[in-house]
Amino acid sequence: MPQLVILTLSLLPWIPAFLCGVTTMEEFSVLEGRSLTVPCHYEPQYASYVKYWCRGRMREFCTSLARTDDPRSVDPAVDKVSILDDPVHQVFTVTMNDLKVDDSGWYMCGMEIGGVWSADVVEYTNIKVNHGMLVVNNRLSGEEGSSVKAECEYSVRFRESEKKWCRSGDWSSCLVTGSDGSYEDTSVAISDDRTGAFTVTLKKLQMRDAGWYWCSAGQQQISVQVLVTPRPTTTTVSVTSLATPSQSVAHLPPPKPISKESWSSHSHILESLLVCSSLMLLVGLAILARKMWKLHRQDPVLRQVKEMKARLSGYSGDVGDLPDATVVFLNRDSQDVHTKCNEFVSIQ
Repeated sequence: MPQLVILTLSLLPWIPAFLCGVTTMEEFSVLEGRSLTVPCHYEPQYASYVKYWCRGRMREFCTSLARTDDPRSVDPAVDKVSILDDPVHQVFTVTMNDLKVDDSGWYMCGMEIGGVWSADVVEYTNIKVNHGMLVVNNRLSGEEGSSVKAECEYSVRFRESEKKWCRSGDWSSCLVTGSDGSYEDTSVAISDDRTGAFTVTLKKLQMRDAGWYWCSAGQQQISVQVLVTPRPTTTTVSVTSLATPSQSVAHLPPPKPISKESWSSHSHILESLLVCSSLMLLVGLAILARKMWKLHRQDPVLRQVKEMKARLSGYSGDVGDLPDATVVFLNRDSQDVHTKCNEFVSIQ
């Protein structure tokens, strides 16, 4: 039992650190010669506490680099390490300038609690300072005809080195900056700020520009992929819309007033139509009169045929018993016959 009490008392100072502490990113990576700002977020109840930044993995052996109660650690532009607290947003920031490779290691965001039974609230982060290069975006994509930019950053030791932009696998394609730190042609422009970054602009992209490239500073290289998408083709589609009756009526031109000239031209047309109609009527009447005259000439013959038919129908014997019968065909169309028994009938 006494051992349990001692263990509980020994863990008591660390409880605040686990329950409500300070948070930051687990790891930061930066190029040599650059600056780095680390945000450390804390809970509202720690707004009035002293904050600090120290180097080391253990609090007892941590080397203090900046404290909020030290007025010499508040100017990021001058100090190697500075610290600034913002109680309104519950965050304090630490800025480290002109980093070297030797500055790599473990660091600690801490809040000083004080007291024998209370441990400080801390959070650890690992900072890696590299010499060499990095690219802001190693995968560029643009539409055919557009432009894209690659931002290549380098460490301080390569400020005076020549900068290159090359197509991967083709050393003869390398474009090198001049003494002023720039290069430009119709398709590529390179600009070096001589402080830690140079920009490569690919202009008027074409499909053949797609592929892998690398930017170089001194002996350091880093790869960049360029993707080119085809320019969209535009097709013209003609759409014919059928007008509704209301639209058709709405778009009809207004009637024109009748002038003397238009009336005279119309009267000539009417006269021509009247003459043609009269001629057609006369032709029709002439044809009708001719047919009536023909029918009138045929009436006596038709009457004689009807009389012969009546006489034949009244004869009771066989037609074959008429030895002296004569059959006369009047015409081919009517197929009527005229029979004369023992007498001759002349047809005029």
